[in-house]
Amino acid sequence: MRVTVDIDDDGLARVEMCRGAGNAIDLAMARALLDAARECEKARARAVLLTGQGRSFCVGGDLKEFAALPRERLAGHLTDVTDALHGALRILTGLDAPLVVAVQGAVAGAGLGLVGAADVSLAASDAGFTAAYTAIGYTPDAGVSWSLPRLVGPRRAVDLLLTNRRVPAAEALQLGMVSRVVAPERLNEEAVQTAGALARGATAAYAAARRLVGRALSADLDEHLDTEARQLAAAAVSAEGREGVAAFLGGHRPDFTRSEGGGSEGASPGAVRPAAASPDPPPLVPPRPELARPGSAWADGA
Repeated sequence: MRVTVDIDDDGLARVEMCRGAGNAIDLAMARALLDAARECEKARARAVLLTGQGRSFCVGGDLKEFAALPRERLAGHLTDVTDALHGALRILTGLDAPLVVAVQGAVAGAGLGLVGAADVSLAASDAGFTAAYTAIGYTPDAGVSWSLPRLVGPRRAVDLLLTNRRVPAAEALQLGMVSRVVAPERLNEEAVQTAGALARGATAAYAAARRLVGRALSADLDEHLDTEARQLAAAAVSAEGREGVAAFLGGHRPDFTRSEGGGSEGASPGAVRPAAASPDPPPLVPPRPELARPGSAWADGA
């Protein structure tokens, strides 16, 4: 078993790569990640936490597997690997559920792409990041050449892709590659706490906010202000919006997990509830082939 999935009563899906050997991605691992993403989608997870077991989060592709293949089979095999891996990324970034990634040790190649796809990324202070592709004569996959420029800027992205230098966690935070850095012994606790809080939060509002940020990189201000206004109006009359305001005025915590569209009043304890949805939300971004499908928070610039 290369990837495990556990979905708790709050709808938090904990996805863990557990292959060993740096969680290198071979074809079986890529397919396991795709299956895990499909499971999160089917269960309507309210948040997803992606981690890697062992000393390193993910060192990228399994070069031993690739090197063992005859030349005439290698290109087709790599296509199969990237089809599965990219399929997993399309699903995970297309969910309304926020994606949290927690990393430690070495993060390289496609591992960098998994971090780049996250809405919130936590890094242990001992983590180190490197693109690694061009060092072996390969080119990026897992959306690295798409997400990295959006996180650190085009010039720095090209620098990292060409030099393959190791970026320590503190610098990765400064560059914008990760959201926060924590002590290694606190990584799991903080990751679970962060993802758990998101799972109990306003899922539809999270999704809309992420898509607004994605659209902002390609829309002009006038157009974007109109989109914000439409989205806010839709959110205000949604079950989440009504629950949030009522809870604030009533001086208690909102329960977004039981709002209309997020599970019926009679839902049994422990049920994984679907994300609440705003009525007729406006389409914020068109789909694009990289790391996106219709509705993806990463579409057009997230």
